[in-house]
Amino acid sequence: MHITQLNRECLLHLFSFLDKNSRKSLAQTCQKLLEVFQDPFLWPVLNFHSPVELKKDNFLLGPTLRYLSICWHSSRVKVCNIEDWMKNTFQKDICHKHENAVNDFLIQVCNRCPNLLSLTLSGCGHVTDDYLLLLLKSCPNLKILKLENCVRITDRTLEAVTLYGDSLQILHVDFCRNITQAGLETVQEKCPSVMLKAERSADMIPDNTPGEKLIAMKMCATQAFNISYITYSDNLCFCLRYCK
Repeated sequence: MHITQLNRECLLHLFSFLDKNSRKSLAQTCQKLLEVFQDPFLWPVLNFHSPVELKKDNFLLGPTLRYLSICWHSSRVKVCNIEDWMKNTFQKDICHKHENAVNDFLIQVCNRCPNLLSLTLSGCGHVTDDYLLLLLKSCPNLKILKLENCVRITDRTLEAVTLYGDSLQILHVDFCRNITQAGLETVQEKCPSVMLKAERSADMIPDNTPGEKLIAMKMCATQAFNISYITYSDNLCFCLRYCK
C-alpha cells in the first residue's frame, strides 16, 4: 500500500510525528502530501530555536495555532542584551541581521492566529512592549505568557496585561531587567487570579540613557574621592597627634 492511498486523517497523524523540515521534504514529493502539509490542523504547536528559523517556509501559521515558543539560547543573546548606545560597530552588525525577526513574526501571529493560547519567548532581546501589547489585543484567549531574558520588556507590558489579558492565567517575566517591583505589584493588585512569577527581574539593574550613565559615574567618582579624602584626613590627624 502506498502512502498516498491513506486518507487525510491518517496522513495528518503520520505528519504529526515529523519535525518541520521533514514535513516540508515529504510535502515536496506530490500534490496530495503538499495539501496535507498545508492543512492548518497540522500546526497547533510551533517551536523555534533561533530567529533564522522564523524566516523559513517549513511551517504554516493559521487559526489552529495554540502553542508558540521562540527560545534562543546562544552566545549572541548576550550581544543583543547590550544597550544599543553601548554596542560597538561589530556588535551592531550582528544584531542588525535579526533584530526585527521576532517582532515581524509576532505581527504575523497577531494577524493569523487569533486563537493562540500560550506564548513563550526566551532570549528575544529585541522584542518590545508594542508588539506584546498588539498580541494581547489580537489574541484574547491567551492563557499563558512566559517571557525570559527579554531585556526590552518594561512595565508597559505589565500594564497591557492588566488591560487586555482577561483570559491570562500564568505570567512569567524572568530575568527581564527593565521590569520594576511597582509594575509587578500593580499586576498582583489588578489581576489577583494570575499566577505571577518574576525571577530576578525587579532585582536587576535597568537600562539607562548615556546621560544617566555619565551622571551615575560622576557620582560614584565623587563618592570615592570623598571617602579617600576623609580617610586621608583622619590618618593625617592621627599622625599629628602621635607626633605631639
